[in-house]
Parts: sequence; structure tokens; C-alpha cells
Amino acid sequence: MMKTNTMMTLGVAVCASLLTAVPGLAKEKAGKEAPPAAVEKKEAAQAKVQIAILLDTSGSMSGLIEQTKTQLWKMVNTFIGAKQNGQVPYVEVALYEYGKDSLNAETHWIRQIQPLTRDLDEISKQLFALKTNGGSEYCGAVIRRATEDLKWDPSSQVYKAVFIAGNEPFTQGPVKVEDAVKDAIARGVIVNTIHCGDEQTGINTGWKQGAMLADGKFLTIDHNRAVVHIEAPQDAEIVKLNASLNKTYIAYGRRGAEKKHEQAVQDNNAVAKASSGAVVQRAVSKGSSNYWNANWDLVDASKQKDFDISKLEKKDLPKEMQSMSVEERKQHVAKMAKERAEIQKQIQELNQKREVYVAAKRKEMAEETGEQTLDEAVVGTVRDQAKKKGYSFK
Repeated sequence: MMKTNTMMTLGVAVCASLLTAVPGLAKEKAGKEAPPAAVEKKEAAQAKVQIAILLDTSGSMSGLIEQTKTQLWKMVNTFIGAKQNGQVPYVEVALYEYGKDSLNAETHWIRQIQPLTRDLDEISKQLFALKTNGGSEYCGAVIRRATEDLKWDPSSQVYKAVFIAGNEPFTQGPVKVEDAVKDAIARGVIVNTIHCGDEQTGINTGWKQGAMLADGKFLTIDHNRAVVHIEAPQDAEIVKLNASLNKTYIAYGRRGAEKKHEQAVQDNNAVAKASSGAVVQRAVSKGSSNYWNANWDLVDASKQKDFDISKLEKKDLPKEMQSMSVEERKQHVAKMAKERAEIQKQIQELNQKREVYVAAKRKEMAEETGEQTLDEAVVGTVRDQAKKKGYSFK
């Protein structure tokens, strides 16, 4: 087991899909084409990104876990300015851990932490709960689990990717990595490998070959290098707007209060990692359509086609709405939706200025940093791969 102090960043990052239906023309019995009115048009599905993150949580990977906590939001934010056929994608993230003795030997020391989900607060919660200890790292087995377990979109237009990170030989374990990665790419899932160490060791231990077999990218990380966070003049205002944004969330249903509390907990977790930039990046994520909570927030829920607030039971509403009429409830939700949209617009405008400032500062620094940190590597990889699916980035 490599005993290094692994410091790297992960985020997720993520993918996009647009299903464009091309209607066929019905034929009349006489063989003539039906008139245009008979042609049924189907709506294009929402653009989508699907990413699975497979983390080695053996004893030497504490730095990997620590940095993943802080950079999740930055990776998701890669897609804020992205579009495919005019649509902004939403992001689904799945999370697995592998390689520690406290997991089940019968499952090859692998655990699915979260299936593909849009609940980014839950992903953050689970990341902050992760612990490491010694174990055996079976890359082939965890790739196969992610390939077979997850509900990958069957569309060839969807960017679907696995990012697997670790530092032990890629070829360990009972499942041949060649078979696992070939199965993945056969389903349209790209496998990107991230070796926590030097490039030559990654090549010698199979990490590069694994990526090549699945149309992926082989990445190496300087795991002893901390992420460079550049403070910008817009940061304080973005964080302040995040507090205002939270006031627009209206918890409902059985888990509403619990999930709203979890939102605050994950805000605090980001604040605790402020030196890494997590608090700003989380606020930027929350200022975008990728931060979605229709399962507990009335504003997000009201945007769904089949949502009807009149069907909610009184006990499922927050106390301040229980005495309202149905029309008053609709007006209250609409008011919060308008306020949220205005705040999110301000956050995105500030973030655009922030990115210009940060880019200029990085250029001024012009430092030779050697190998990338993981956030830099993943963002570049995701952009390059998603462009092949028709994505454009600002």
C-alpha cells in the first residue's frame, strides 16, 4: 500500500444528453404520404450529464477524500455555461467507494454510496461522512459494478463517464479490467482513470491501458500539491447572496424539514473548507439549474408538469402556508420563485466577472506547477469529451 499524503481534487463533473425525435411519416393505404397534420411531433428530452465517481478509500487515500469534498461543486459548475442543441444540461452524479477492509469481502470491498442522482446535497453529505482504512483495491470489479448497477441513459447523445481514482495497480482483483472497461464502453460509458502518483508508475501499473480500452483519458495527479484558490472581489457578495437564496426554499412533505436542514449543514461544511474555495463554488452551483430539489422544495416542484399544489395535504405544508387558500399558496410559491430567479441571476453575473478576474490573476502568476490538480484535469477532460457529443462551452 502506498503511504503517501494524497492531496488531490475531484469533482465531478459531468455530462449532457439531448434526445431529438425525428417523426416518421405515416403511409395511407393507397401508399400516399399522410398530410403534415398527421405527423406527430415529440418533445426533445432535457439535456443531461451522467458521471460516476469511484473513489479508493484505502488507508493512503485520505487526501483524495478531503479534496473531493471541496471540489465537487467546481466540477458541477463546468456545465453551467454549457449547451447542447440550445439546452443547458442537468447533471446526475453517482458515488462509489472501494478498497477498504471494513467493506464486504463478498462484494470485493465495494460499496455504492449513491446511485445516479441530482441531489447534490446528498452527495456532499456522503463525501463528508467517508472514512479510510487499509484494504485491497479492485478496479476491475468496481468499474463492472458501476457499469451494471447504474441506470445509464441509453441515448448515444448522452455524455456518460466514469472517473476512477486510486494509487494501487489497476489490474488487481478477480475481475479482468480489460473485460470491465470493454463492457463499459459497449454501453457508451467512457472510463477515465486517475492515478494518484507519477505518470510512469501509472503506465506500469495499468492505469493508462485501462483508459485507452474505454476511449477514456489517463490522468496523473500531483497529490501533494494543494489546490490554489484565488480570492476575487466578488466572493463576499456571492456568499452573501447564498444566504438570501436559502430563504426562498419552501420545505414540504415528509422529509422537507430534514432536507432543508441538510442544505444548511452542507453550507456549513463548505464554509469549513473556505480556503479551498468550496464555499464560493457551492454558492455558484446553487445559483444554477443544476441545484435541483423538487423532492422537498415547493419552488422546484412547481416547475414540474404534473405538479398540483392543491393535491398536497395540509400537514405536508410548512406552518405558514397551512392557513392559506390554494390560490394564496400558488401566489406565495410564485413570489419565492421570482425572488430566487433574481438572486440566481445576480450570482451568475457576479461569477462571470469572478472568472474573468481569476483568469487574469492566474495569467499574472504564470507559475510552472508541473502536474495538474484533479479539478483542473477533470474539467479539461469533461469539456473535451462532452464537445464530441455536441456540447459547447462559454
